[in-house]
Amino acid sequence: MISKSTFEFLRLLAENNNREWFAENKPSYEDAKQNVEDFASSLIRVLSKIDPVIPADLDPAKSVFRIYRDIRFSKDKTPYKNNFGIGISPKGKSFDGASYYIQVQPGNSFIAAGDWQPPTDRLKAIRQEIDYNGSDFDEIINKPLFKKYYGTLSTEDKLKTMPKGYPVDHSHIEFLKLKSFIVLHEIKEEMFQNKKFEQHLSSVFESVQPFMLFLHNATA
Repeated sequence: MISKSTFEFLRLLAENNNREWFAENKPSYEDAKQNVEDFASSLIRVLSKIDPVIPADLDPAKSVFRIYRDIRFSKDKTPYKNNFGIGISPKGKSFDGASYYIQVQPGNSFIAAGDWQPPTDRLKAIRQEIDYNGSDFDEIINKPLFKKYYGTLSTEDKLKTMPKGYPVDHSHIEFLKLKSFIVLHEIKEEMFQNKKFEQHLSSVFESVQPFMLFLHNATA
């Protein structure tokens, strides 16, 4: 699980986002990073029992994103992220397709699952699958546990108008406008130290499996 000291490191980093402070507190960073890698290992163990595409022997170090920011083309020149990110797929954080992302950040921790900003061919395939099998899609996203943990799909990445080839009165118009097909589940900080957290994670991941399978089948 994620320790309180890891969250404390992230809080202090957000207040002191500079290279001098980071260098002075490098041991705390190393401890926090190891804690996150251990947590990633537990996530992989849970997910591999639920999702057959996730290998049980996936190296957790390959799933944890670097904390260093790429500031070359950014107006924000702070050198470090104020969170730890974990990407889980058949190839860890580097995968082109539906996958999982877990963010560890004070006040903004969450689980995300789905296909974020897929390329044109994959985007068309997902929209076509929703168009062809809308009743199956509806059944998946309306299941009680799915709605309990995720609500509905994120609408942050969405077209203002209908994509070409679909009527404006299509029954799934709001989903066909999406450019990313992801769902989010918020995690309260205190949950990371809860003894039943792994059991909770298992339920959260199980509830999203039909959605992930739908995306995999659409782009297979």
